[in-house]
Amino acid sequence: MQTSIARLKIVLDDVEPAVTRRIEVPFDLRLDRLHAVLQEAVGWTNSHLWEFRVRDIGFGIPNPEWGFGDGPIDARKTTLLAVIEDTGAKSFKYLYDFGDGWEHSIRIERIEPALADVIYPRLLAASGRCPPEDVGGPWGYQEFLEALADPKNERHEEMVEWWGDSFDPGDIDIDAIGAELLRLGKSWTRKPRTKSSRASQ
Repeated sequence: MQTSIARLKIVLDDVEPAVTRRIEVPFDLRLDRLHAVLQEAVGWTNSHLWEFRVRDIGFGIPNPEWGFGDGPIDARKTTLLAVIEDTGAKSFKYLYDFGDGWEHSIRIERIEPALADVIYPRLLAASGRCPPEDVGGPWGYQEFLEALADPKNERHEEMVEWWGDSFDPGDIDIDAIGAELLRLGKSWTRKPRTKSSRASQ
């Protein structure tokens, strides 16, 4: 039974137009599941490495090829609640695609009781379209927008061939994001065992 939720504000750093999301998640959500929520909420494709950084402590999926003590703490074995209680942090970073270097600033705006009739996570607000994957980070994204908008730009044809002839940074499908978060929430909700299923065991 969920007892509390965390309202989070997510901002994709160094990107204009701004990409922001406000979401609510169970406060006891595992960090690997928070990663899945952020992928859907922002609009990434979960194609690259990622890590949470909370007061210089990293949480992610450890690589068995790294030596003992190297790499992040296993995000599958801790929750947002546990990390916040341990560190006292009210904000933290989410890093995605170490090559492109996307950094997200996440701030916990409030903790409040969960509503009994709501499935979490849920989207509260969103602005700004997620940049394309592999565009080269914030600086590459800015160059991409400039090149796509200007037929005289020396990289215009290259960007059109790579992406297509238009990209509207303000065009986001809020309903689709909400539906994906609902799908995640339903997939993580424990279904109550029925009498017949108990009797058959």
